Amino acid sequence: MTREVSMFGGRAFMVDEKMVVSALKDGGLLVRAAADRHDELLSKPGATQAEMGAGRTMGPGWIDVAAEAILDDESLSYWVAIAMDHNRLVTGK
Repeated sequence: MTREVSMFGGRAFMVDEKMVVSALKDGGLLVRAAADRHDELLSKPGATQAEMGAGRTMGPGWIDVAAEAILDDESLSYWVAIAMDHNRLVTGK
């Protein structure tokens, strides 16, 4: 089941009751990814550790992607695929 909800200051897209991504007000994207890929993904252009307010990190697997890094369909699809891979892992589907 897929639905969208207001969450983390944007519109979050949920699949099987787990957040996949959240479209942020500034045009960026909050991505839920596998914690063991966290460091690898932070090396991608525009990717930073997600925070819940200044200095309060959300932990491994929570990544903010700047709007400038997802301007084309290919870049956006890359990040959504990362999040969907994690979603399948945690939901077992």
